[in-house]
Amino acid sequence: MSQWNLPPDGGHMDRASGIYYQTMTDLETKERLQKNDLIIIPIGSTENHGPHSCSGEDTYLVTRMAELLAQKTGCTVAQPVWYGSHPFHHLGMPGTIVVPEEDLAAYLRAIIAGFWNSGFRKQILLNGHGQDYVIPLAMHQFAKKYQVPVILVNVNWWFIIPEYIRDKAHGGPFETPFIHGDECETSFSQLLFPEMIQMEHACATHPIKIFPEGHIDKSGSAYGLPIPFWQQIGASAIEVVSTPEGVVGDATLANPEKARPGMVAILDYIEKLIRDILAMYPPGQLPPIETMTMRSREQIEEVLKGPRNGGKHLYTLGYPP
Repeated sequence: MSQWNLPPDGGHMDRASGIYYQTMTDLETKERLQKNDLIIIPIGSTENHGPHSCSGEDTYLVTRMAELLAQKTGCTVAQPVWYGSHPFHHLGMPGTIVVPEEDLAAYLRAIIAGFWNSGFRKQILLNGHGQDYVIPLAMHQFAKKYQVPVILVNVNWWFIIPEYIRDKAHGGPFETPFIHGDECETSFSQLLFPEMIQMEHACATHPIKIFPEGHIDKSGSAYGLPIPFWQQIGASAIEVVSTPEGVVGDATLANPEKARPGMVAILDYIEKLIRDILAMYPPGQLPPIETMTMRSREQIEEVLKGPRNGGKHLYTLGYPP
């Protein structure tokens, strides 16, 4: 098993630790880009996770992962997107802040453009929330609008480790399937930010069943069922009625050691992804212009150069982002 500092030594969002873009000076950013021009953009949510866990759970999961990865690889991390989009059955749950899909996509598209224009042309959008259907939309809208060379990858952490988030009946470490605020998610949270988990308040719930089993996959798409949870309406009872506690499952069964092998596998994979990207495209290099766009070479070279180096900014190709 690889060596990772689990649990981490707290968070770094307000530390001048050389991890977050927003805590660096302009000079430090320029120096970083010469060594490593890949940035991780954590995308989370603010939603009710029950009486035992913080409402920023999805966000802290991906920021703590990103911080560990930055410490090991030298990449940069963006301060997270705190508010996310939500499937219909989350609507109306107190403590859950719902951003419409079209607004989140536009916001993400603007963030991607801003970091590209700032020199971070290799971006990993690390998602911690069930908005799987929104982030790729923003990426493809960015690519269609600007048509510039870029490395843009969306990673949903659960897609990396399906075998590590299943229940024991299907070969996993947990007693119950991963859904929301439950045994699985709480275990991962205990491992990454134990200071925000109050297990003495953990509870178990029994969601209302309104659809036959064997068709709709659970959170994390871990069971390979034909229909992901976001490709249905009517198969999930609305959360505010079915599980008003904010937990969908049994959080009392959580234990950080159940999550440790899965977390190591996540970090190992994303570290490999980062190193593979940088090995093929070292700082300042991207896929060849002709493989990514049919705009004129002169036009693309101008924005790749950027205004600080006698070129043009990205938004000369279009605004708003």
